[in-house]
Amino acid sequence: MTADGYSPTSAPIERGHWHAPVAEGPLHARVTVPGSKSLTNRELVLASLADAPSRLIAPLHSDDSAHMIQALRSLGVGIELVEGDGIYGDDIEVSPVWPLRGETVVDCGQAGTVMRFVAGLAGFGRGDVTLTAHASALHRPMGAMITALRDVGVDIDDGGHWALPFIVRGHGHVRGGEVTIDASASSQFVSGLLLAAPRFDVGLQLVHSGSRLPSIPHIDMTVEALGHRGVHVERPGVGEWIVPAGPIRGKDVAIEPDLSNAAPFLAAAMVAGGSVSVTGWPAHSTQPGAMLTEILSLMGARVVRRGGALTVTAGNGIQGVDLDLSAAGELTPTIFGLAAFADSPSTLHGIGHIRGHETDRIAALVGELRRLGGEAEELADGIRITPRPLHGGTWHAHHDHRMATTGALIGLAVPGVQIDDIGTTAKTMPEFPQIWQRMLEGEHIDGGRAEETMRAS
Repeated sequence: MTADGYSPTSAPIERGHWHAPVAEGPLHARVTVPGSKSLTNRELVLASLADAPSRLIAPLHSDDSAHMIQALRSLGVGIELVEGDGIYGDDIEVSPVWPLRGETVVDCGQAGTVMRFVAGLAGFGRGDVTLTAHASALHRPMGAMITALRDVGVDIDDGGHWALPFIVRGHGHVRGGEVTIDASASSQFVSGLLLAAPRFDVGLQLVHSGSRLPSIPHIDMTVEALGHRGVHVERPGVGEWIVPAGPIRGKDVAIEPDLSNAAPFLAAAMVAGGSVSVTGWPAHSTQPGAMLTEILSLMGARVVRRGGALTVTAGNGIQGVDLDLSAAGELTPTIFGLAAFADSPSTLHGIGHIRGHETDRIAALVGELRRLGGEAEELADGIRITPRPLHGGTWHAHHDHRMATTGALIGLAVPGVQIDDIGTTAKTMPEFPQIWQRMLEGEHIDGGRAEETMRAS
């Protein structure tokens, strides 16, 4: 719970060691996951810069969204929780202010979206805005963002460290203009600049200079969210965006379920057997999790979209794969967990950037699998997994929600796996332990005609 009484969820958050439950038989479950963290935090930012109030319908309530709400409130934005129809908490009403308020401290927690997006807004405040974060997140890359913000006229005092914490000396407006950035470490650098750009005095012309840009779907998500609010982003070339100065429209926005948070639930059907459905699966989405339909099919599952739900049914074993996950690095932990049970080795590449997430995910995944008797090796830009029989033991979460859920996935088939802190899932899904248990207990999957079959193994 934050200082003003905002609690991201009413569900109890489990802390400490958690014994991952073993599946006693094939799964038959229907699961609803909370809203997308990526969409919730983007829409919170845009609503705060809009020309009229907005309402976010069925947003995510988690540690990350709570830190974003607190950050925006500290900048003077009016944010209230209002009763909605969602099963995971209230809707959010946002009343924008202009200019933003300075003379405040923003605690970003572990949220990359908060540190990168709010850094882009802080120059709109009148007075100093200090950005800091949880000790476990101070290592996350910020140098490219600091350089780019200085190039568009933001006054930043970072003490020469190119990292959090730093002070933005806000003057109530930001000049904008042309800027080149190497966003190889995080697509959030691009998204943070694009979200703020309509409020820059002269807009923004942004060029990415690096050899590769990770998580492009997240940038597409940002561009689409801006478009829905009346901001047309031009894309004259690969890695180039032009955003005109102008108003951002206030409007009501429904938040999609978090498809990446759905990944371990869908993957569970492949590990334990049976079927798992996730409700509310959008027909179109810019979320990287939308790639699960193709990836899980390649790994041997039958994937069907039926009545707005996506159903994954286990096939004849899990197949090893060679995958470029550069567009969906956040899916790596779940795919890694599946690969540990595959019929042949797997190579996951294009994911060097995930070393700079909540933890060095490549090193953490390899180390934890080896701790349980598995075999995996770090590559310069990825991981190679060679399936081996696994045994129980402690799986360390490393302050990383996706590490924790991967341990739970492996524990479905390996007795004696303990997650050292399941509470890390509160970052984006506080209800994870409860939903996971309900999945294992099983619920009836609705019948009906399949609307779309992605692929059948």
